[in-house]
Amino acid sequence: MVKDVFSHVRTWVFDLDNTLYPPRMRLFDQIEVRMTRFVMEALGVERAEADSLRKHYWATYGTTLAGLMREHDVDPGPYLTSVHDIDFGGLDPDPVLADRIRALPGRRIVYTNGTAPYAEQVLAHRGLSGLFDAVYGVEHAGFLPKPERAAFEAVFAADGTDTALAAMFEDDVRNLAAPHAMGMRTVLVTPEPNPAPHVHHHTDDLTGFLATVI
Repeated sequence: MVKDVFSHVRTWVFDLDNTLYPPRMRLFDQIEVRMTRFVMEALGVERAEADSLRKHYWATYGTTLAGLMREHDVDPGPYLTSVHDIDFGGLDPDPVLADRIRALPGRRIVYTNGTAPYAEQVLAHRGLSGLFDAVYGVEHAGFLPKPERAAFEAVFAADGTDTALAAMFEDDVRNLAAPHAMGMRTVLVTPEPNPAPHVHHHTDDLTGFLATVI
């Protein structure tokens, strides 16, 4: 049973975007538009080149911000403020998901490549405020992004997470490699499964999956 392999878990770590809300809500689409616009303005390039650079940054460094910082010494503060200035109206509360998260034994945290203030707004619009013991953003890892192991190590050290007693829920398969290597139970939350060896479980319904582990 699924419940048995999660019986040891005492820290439940959730990614935010496209994990604690479904991709159909299209929130991250707004962020992607703003990221492209920021690259265009910061580097003085056209949209097509900005999109190409963003793909390069994502593949090479994990996030657009990491690429801008590494290759162009961009200040992360204005970037993060700009890309997260979006409309949250497309998010709906999910009281069933809230109940499932509330029922998880032990510590519950959010860890996102966005910022903690942005995460708090998402949680509020999803009806998930107050359910988590801590919310960590990219700023808590010195702006080092997932999937870099050092980013996870920084956040888990700050939180006091025993990774041997933890589980990670993520929509980006790359971001489960380090947690797996650190001894965590891993769950990929996407419409399509991925056979990567560092993925223990897959679900396209986080709310339903959590019902199997409680």
